[in-house]
Amino acid sequence: MTEFLKALRTLLAQLSEYEASEAHWGDLLQALVGDFPADASTLMVMDGEALRPVALLGLDDEVRGRRFALQDHPRLAAIASHAGVCRFPHDSPLPDPFDGLIDEDLSDVHDCLGVALRDDERLTGLLTLDALEPGRLDGLDDDQLLSIARLLGTCLHLAERLRTTRTRLNEVLAQASPSEINWRWNSRAMRQLDRAIELVAPTDMSVLLHGETGVGKELAVRALHRRSRRHQGPLVQVNCAALPESLIESELFGHRRGAFSGATEDRRGHFAMADGGTLMLDEIGELPLALQPKLLRVLQEGEIQPLGCETPRKVDVRVVAVTNRDLHVEVEAGRFRADLYHRLSAFPLHVPPLRERPEDIPLLVGHFLEVNRVRLGLHNLRLQAEAETALLAWRWPGNVRELEHTLARAALRALGEQGLVATSDRRQAVALITREHLDLPDDATASACLDVRQGSSESSASLEPSLSLKEATEAFQRRHIQASLRDHDGNWAAAARSLGMDPGNLHRLARRLGLKAT
Repeated sequence: MTEFLKALRTLLAQLSEYEASEAHWGDLLQALVGDFPADASTLMVMDGEALRPVALLGLDDEVRGRRFALQDHPRLAAIASHAGVCRFPHDSPLPDPFDGLIDEDLSDVHDCLGVALRDDERLTGLLTLDALEPGRLDGLDDDQLLSIARLLGTCLHLAERLRTTRTRLNEVLAQASPSEINWRWNSRAMRQLDRAIELVAPTDMSVLLHGETGVGKELAVRALHRRSRRHQGPLVQVNCAALPESLIESELFGHRRGAFSGATEDRRGHFAMADGGTLMLDEIGELPLALQPKLLRVLQEGEIQPLGCETPRKVDVRVVAVTNRDLHVEVEAGRFRADLYHRLSAFPLHVPPLRERPEDIPLLVGHFLEVNRVRLGLHNLRLQAEAETALLAWRWPGNVRELEHTLARAALRALGEQGLVATSDRRQAVALITREHLDLPDDATASACLDVRQGSSESSASLEPSLSLKEATEAFQRRHIQASLRDHDGNWAAAARSLGMDPGNLHRLARRLGLKAT
């Protein structure tokens, strides 16, 4: 009861300040059902038309990156439509949504139950419990489960009300494309970026977005537009580096027929196309010096003058400039105008590289696995433990884009190796991605010992070369968990948050590694 009250108090305090993280929901789920005889438990919330896991026990963290549409998962749909505790027969023919996501085969006999969480008649989420042995959940009291569901439902309702009041998120989501994802990041850096976007989005300030290639700058621009008062207007994207220098002015500001040789008809230009909305100027550092004063004039005066036109035209455009260069260095080198730089960088935002936020890798991995599962028509697509370790260890010089392409290639390799390419119906197939399918450098796993804890005297060189990859991985996990516990004075919940895990999963991993008494 003490742990439950502590977890609940922490969750409510976090909700009152901003928005509870998955770690806080995980603490509450652990306190409520952690002692139940279940091998896996989930708390899912409705996010648009699909369920999104916010807390997991006994499942890999990458599951939080997935979305579970009710029409694709009949077992979840059955729970959602049930008025009480939905218990499935041990030999239920309905496929389990987590089959293929854990080492054990859930397609055979096992124990499973779930409870729908509701706000009046509206479905807000699900609580699920799974056990690998039939009958193990039979002793759980239905009234207790319903009480837990009501408490979780109340917390979800409070979280939704506070979030709606603070950010009018429901209005924004109603205008968002179904393909947009409302990420809940694990890393502090990305949560800070998300808060900065939330702060500047409702204004008309110009934004300079910078970051390395492949970090996801376009997604940040989409989030800016989606949360702005211009969200019903157009979002126009222009790659300055892809425009021929002789045509850049025409492409941006438009022209009249006959303005120059080859101008056989009027052209609006990207500023006119973005009127009332947002204009993303990608690779702004490639804009020629000769054209920069004209862009500055548009930003200052709010008007454009198409080539061949004597009368300027007013435009209402919010400019978001994007670059992977350091424009301050470009200014000092004389390759970019200082006045334009200061005008564009009214509110600078930095998207951190993936190597600086490894806590987000499981979330991204889960998302990309789900995308590839749907694309390839599989029942499930999952990672071998050694493959996940390699993904966490690699430095990702190509950032999120490299991770996306690596998993797409690995999924195809796994499909081919398992003889599933020519299969007409893959709906019941589970493909397993191994370390070899990723085709990462051989030193990817060993590099973790050097990169994750800089300054530590321990390194990958201290691992015995005779160890198998699994043994070396477990040795690294053991040392990394012990170091995190030392850093947090033995506080398991704090250590779990720093490791990007929920406390229940950390306890289970620690027991398996011999760090915690069973």
